[in-house]
Amino acid sequence: MTLEAFADTILPGEKRFPGDVAVAGAAVGGGAVASGAVAVLRTDEGGMAPALDNLAEALNGHAGGYAAERGLSLDPAVPPFVALSFADRTELVARLTAPTHPERDIWVSVAMFSTIAFDAAAHLHTLDALAAGHPGMTTMGFKPPEADGLWRFPEFSYGRQLARPHPDTTPSGSPA
Repeated sequence: MTLEAFADTILPGEKRFPGDVAVAGAAVGGGAVASGAVAVLRTDEGGMAPALDNLAEALNGHAGGYAAERGLSLDPAVPPFVALSFADRTELVARLTAPTHPERDIWVSVAMFSTIAFDAAAHLHTLDALAAGHPGMTTMGFKPPEADGLWRFPEFSYGRQLARPHPDTTPSGSPA
């Protein structure tokens, strides 16, 4: 729940159900949580899975200190970070990711997993993510492949061709 609340602070989304406390509901549509941020954090490839319990504990420790500093009363029924308002979560995350914070590198890394989940559905096969209507990929307008399973891009993203394909490039787009 704590890591979901952190991910939701990085890329907010709408509540998944009434009474959802991890997702603050600060934005319309699916954010990092609906995009699978915690699933991405748990992947073996990311290397973060063994540290997740410690990260949640550390984040809750920071939230408790933040609340004490501000004189905030937190709901004891949920973890301290989850109990913070969205504005307070945002302020705390800004502090943790500030260039001068000694733990900055770890919190920026956790934040990056939230964006990777949203931007690329890193824990899913691309076709499966598209078929399921992945929130991030849908928001970005990621198009499915053509009928033959290949992605083609008839328009150049910069409005002009930046380089010609190598003459030995195969029809499938692979280098020869």
